[in-house]
Amino acid sequence: MIPRLTSHLAPASPAGFFERLVEAGFNGDAESRAGARTVYATDNSIYQLEPAGILFPRGADDLKILAKVLSEPAFSGMTITPRGGGTGTNGQSLTSGLVVDCSRHMNKILEIDAIRRVARVQSGVVKDQLNRALKPYGLFFAPELSTSNRATIGGMVSTDACGQGSCLYGKTSNHVVGLRIVLADGSEWWSRALSETGLAEILRRQDRIGEIHRTVDGIAREKRERIEAVFPKLNRYMTGYDLAHIRQPDGRFDLNAILCGAEGTLAMIAEAELNLLPLPAHTALINIRYNDFNAALEDARTLTALKVASVETVDEKVLGLAKTDIVWNDIGQFFPDDAASSANGINIVEILADDETELERKLGEVTAALDNDNPDRLGHTIARQHRDIEAIWTMRKRAVGLLGNVDGPVRPVPFVEDTAVPPENLAAYIREFRALLDSAGLSYGMFGHVDAGVLHVRPALDLTRDDHIPLVREISDAVVALTKKYGGVLWGEHGKGVRSEYVPEFFGDLYPCLQEIKRAFDPQNKLNPGKIAAPSVEPLLKIDGVPLRGGVDRAIGNEIRAAFDNAAYCNGNGACFDFDETSPMCPSYKATRDRRFSPKGRAALMREWLRLLADKGIDPRAEAKRLRRGSSLAALPRRLFNSFDPRNRGDFSHEVREAMDTCLACKACTGQCPVKVSVPAFRSKFLELYYSRYARPLKDLLVAAIETSLPWMARARPLYNLMAGTEAGRRVMRLSGLTALPLLPPRSLKAEARRLGVAVATQELIEGLPEQEKKRAVVFVADAFTAHFDPGVALSAISLARKMGLIPYLAEAKQNGKAMHVHGYLGRFETSATKTARYLQGLAGAGATLVGLDPSMTLVYRSEYKGLWGSGTEAPVLLPQEWLAANLDTLSAQPQQSASSSYSLLPHCTERSNAPSATAQWKTVFKALGIPLEIASTGCCGMAGTFGHEVHNRATSEALYAMSWSSHIAGTSSETVKMATGYSCRSQVKAIDSKSIPHPLAIIDALTG
Repeated sequence: MIPRLTSHLAPASPAGFFERLVEAGFNGDAESRAGARTVYATDNSIYQLEPAGILFPRGADDLKILAKVLSEPAFSGMTITPRGGGTGTNGQSLTSGLVVDCSRHMNKILEIDAIRRVARVQSGVVKDQLNRALKPYGLFFAPELSTSNRATIGGMVSTDACGQGSCLYGKTSNHVVGLRIVLADGSEWWSRALSETGLAEILRRQDRIGEIHRTVDGIAREKRERIEAVFPKLNRYMTGYDLAHIRQPDGRFDLNAILCGAEGTLAMIAEAELNLLPLPAHTALINIRYNDFNAALEDARTLTALKVASVETVDEKVLGLAKTDIVWNDIGQFFPDDAASSANGINIVEILADDETELERKLGEVTAALDNDNPDRLGHTIARQHRDIEAIWTMRKRAVGLLGNVDGPVRPVPFVEDTAVPPENLAAYIREFRALLDSAGLSYGMFGHVDAGVLHVRPALDLTRDDHIPLVREISDAVVALTKKYGGVLWGEHGKGVRSEYVPEFFGDLYPCLQEIKRAFDPQNKLNPGKIAAPSVEPLLKIDGVPLRGGVDRAIGNEIRAAFDNAAYCNGNGACFDFDETSPMCPSYKATRDRRFSPKGRAALMREWLRLLADKGIDPRAEAKRLRRGSSLAALPRRLFNSFDPRNRGDFSHEVREAMDTCLACKACTGQCPVKVSVPAFRSKFLELYYSRYARPLKDLLVAAIETSLPWMARARPLYNLMAGTEAGRRVMRLSGLTALPLLPPRSLKAEARRLGVAVATQELIEGLPEQEKKRAVVFVADAFTAHFDPGVALSAISLARKMGLIPYLAEAKQNGKAMHVHGYLGRFETSATKTARYLQGLAGAGATLVGLDPSMTLVYRSEYKGLWGSGTEAPVLLPQEWLAANLDTLSAQPQQSASSSYSLLPHCTERSNAPSATAQWKTVFKALGIPLEIASTGCCGMAGTFGHEVHNRATSEALYAMSWSSHIAGTSSETVKMATGYSCRSQVKAIDSKSIPHPLAIIDALTG
């Protein structure tokens, strides 16, 4: 049996500090439980450092209170580190002190001044969130990042972030108008560029603000020649304490040059005023394929010389991984394999123009240059449509995550990935870089911004191995020397963080100036100590002086890591922090803004749980097998005792279960995470073992048995409807943990099918059909929920099949098992899934086509059935649109006239993320009928199977529905026919908006003669 597990203690207890904060008026949240500390112990780097606690301020006033309390003598040993999106690749926001996370509450866009082209935002606003709000004004915030859907403005300022297009648009610092900062002593300041008169006034002040300005101004004046000599003339200059840009081109003094890139070592950022630019009127991408990656790098110099907006390069490894990712379905046409060979590198060239004529002229100039005789080029394509351009950039943005999606423990990791050299030196520099990695016997992936001389390089290492750990030091030292040789810097884009030990080497005799600036801002070294600059008595962090994630992974072991659905391989890229309400990725994070309730957070908790088990010498795989051989009923008294035993209250497993309980099991992470972290899969394995120690809630027992109990409930339909449809009955059901239950209709699928002469399919029946009839046989696999609560969908499918000249059958009422799997009844699921799979495979083997009706339930046959603890068998069941798209020639009947002018489909989120071609196939089917179909841009409806029917989830469920579904249901014209593929989605619409929306099969059946 899994014992009580206690996670390691934090380095220092913040309890007294938190109490003092509340006394002082702090209104934000504070968290010091082991689970939250575990989640905040990692970012997108190779390091792991557990904080003492996490603070979530609600505004600038909270930041001021925090700083003032921190200055009190009683808390002299306490330090703080600001954290934005938490996707840094170099441990910038990792600390053993307190983390200050502004993303949960300080995420408001405060002002948009379209006339002045300035926006004022809180530091927790996400870049894409801001640009979505700016789009109606024809404006955007320019610095482009691969993490733009989760990068906060405060984080961008702290690393002076930039990415694709930096040669045209520059870095974040080039667009910062003002920063509202809070200093370590609690004083507040709006930092804006100052005229000489304004600066002189500030220099006379005898407070912290005056001292800071005197220090920085003095260094800028006294060290001007050395600054000019030391700082490289690069697009990606040495950001953070940027002495070279203290004076703006117009001569004004700008303290923001020091603050941008300072990684929270100087001040906390409360708000930012940002310069905005007009959206490009016309855009196109030229996608060029090469037979050799070096050829792509060499060619980039030619392309950059043509004054294009940007040139991005991707190597063969990243390109190969992209072909297996969800994005490839939308962009594959732009990167075709050539007859002779596949591309071993690509350049993506961006063209911008004010009008179409100018765009075509620029395209002509570039394509003419491509017509010269270059044997290394394999061809090119042009993307002009906005959706295609966005899809290609999405692939490029996912590159950093895709590199983690490889098999085995040896995986590309970041630590020397953002070097910058003059673009003219890039090809020669990369040749030496590759030779360095090749000599070490390492594989790697490369992609980046060749126009700016930046290439992201991730060597593949297994940092649980004794022979790989020293390579971090050896390669880092060698790359530092290499970048200096070619006139570049180690930190071209992703900040310094743990790599701060190299700061003195790059800044040389200017490093003491950085120390002076640090002392002026933060004399007690309270803010993110050890990064960029440190007082003379304090050390800088070293790349081999901070604990590695590999230490935890070594304790778990590779076999167990591999058995838990990539939980231990989450690289922290943070794709699951997507703010966009219309994206299916992780609804629970969107609803709560709690990073524990994200795939990254749950993976971190699962990884720690596995480590704790390993410390106890327990193999969870063996424990699961042992459990399935025993009697769960016999263990019930022990589980009840454990549930009420006060000694178990501190069990770390409870914190893991709390995070798992908020998962909707929608599987968006499985489809959309670049590393393919599958929370529903490892959640089920965790719950199975957790409930071997503790008693299950009643609602789990009811939900797990739903498929077998529904036929009995249907026989007692009036009694069930009395319970589900009256207030008294609903109160009783809430006591069991269930709510918002649908009513059973009077129509029975079984009786209607019998009336229509539709037989129940068996293998023998199908095998006995004449060959021609066998080819026309289609078996509808109706899940229990659709069959009992919405039988009209199956009846529409039967009607439509007959119109298509096919012979419809119904599958036997076998258990699908999804509810059992979701709640961790894996032994029972495996037993029922094996029986069902054999039955369905028998039908398919006999020659019948199998078609499911609900996407979520149907996809279970293709995923959960495929692998469960190494067993299970996939069942070949098609989605309805896959079936129809393969039989378009039989949809020959013309659609009948309809009063409706438009049709809109709200797809199921599991369908969107795990069957990428699904929505396009619906459009294909409707187009064949002469009907244009709009695919609504929605996230999760919040129901997700039984999630929204559970009392403790209902508030989250309704919040998710309000995010995107509510406006689509209420806001479109009455002439628009709205459809939904998921039964749970249709159930949610009925429960909240009291509206019935049909399945598309019902509409197609009604429209065809």
